[in-house]
Amino acid sequence: MKKVSVIGAGSWGTALAFVLAENGHDCLIWGRRQEQTDEINEQHTNQAYLKNCKLPESLKASSNLEQVVEHADILIVAVPTKGMREIGSQLNDLIQQPKLIVHVSKGIEPDTLKRITEMLAEEIRPEARKGLVVLSGPSHAEEVVLRHPTTVTVASEDTRAAEEIQTLFMNSFFRVYTNEDVLGVELGGALKNVIALAAGITDGLDYGDNAKAALITRGLAEITRLGVKMGANPVTFAGLAGMGDLIVTANSVHSRNWKAGNMLGKGHSLKEVTEGMGMVIEGVRTTKAAHQLAKQYDVSMPLTEALYSVLFEGHEPKEAVDWLMNRGKKKETDDFSN
Repeated sequence: MKKVSVIGAGSWGTALAFVLAENGHDCLIWGRRQEQTDEINEQHTNQAYLKNCKLPESLKASSNLEQVVEHADILIVAVPTKGMREIGSQLNDLIQQPKLIVHVSKGIEPDTLKRITEMLAEEIRPEARKGLVVLSGPSHAEEVVLRHPTTVTVASEDTRAAEEIQTLFMNSFFRVYTNEDVLGVELGGALKNVIALAAGITDGLDYGDNAKAALITRGLAEITRLGVKMGANPVTFAGLAGMGDLIVTANSVHSRNWKAGNMLGKGHSLKEVTEGMGMVIEGVRTTKAAHQLAKQYDVSMPLTEALYSVLFEGHEPKEAVDWLMNRGKKKETDDFSN
């Protein structure tokens, strides 16, 4: 049994805490709101994020971050990318003994273009970290808590750290692979949200299966093209953190990025979508970051460019699709160049 703390009581943080408690670990989860942690402790539910899910009675919650940090040697950080630096700074102040830190979020910081491990490395002093690990892959929280078979990957520059987290989470319904390509795993997890937003738009426009299949396929090519240019292993994008996560996020009603895109395709404004969702839509911020990365690395990313024009330049979704369909001739098998 290990002592583990999960920082963040949203749907994914709660689902991972569920897995850890199921595995017999002493798990404490942190939430900002006292009423939410009281609900987890007393009702063994977290209805705002996972409706009708009964949580293990062994899973405990606290709104006292210092208590949660002191509880464990392994910290699972499950907060949105937008709040990652703030929570990293708080952890830096609170950590007294080195911790193994795992992040499970998917995004890229606009303007700085930092991945989450880079952000955490900047905010948390080296002597407070035993290692940094990223957990990613096709994994809807709603299905994990139903014990449906789910497979993810964990990546770290420290192989032993990745293997420790693999062992921590592995069970009969939650399978974990290891990967040394931290860059590729983080890029795949973040950029698939961009394509999932676009996939939701095509569904909102009622463009059907042909358009969806083309978008996912070309979206994966676009993700791979940028990732390879940045130094990632192309094989990673054919795996769980790339193609796997893209398939599940672009096709599922559980995906908030797909839902947001679907609403955009049906004519809602971005403001209406973000206010109506009530949860962070990582793909919106990541679209801005991906647009900036494409320019910095001089990589062609037409789907990202089209989505950026819809989100930030006021173009209509159908107008963006027409632009994509009427681009100049390309050769599909060119080496990540089209």
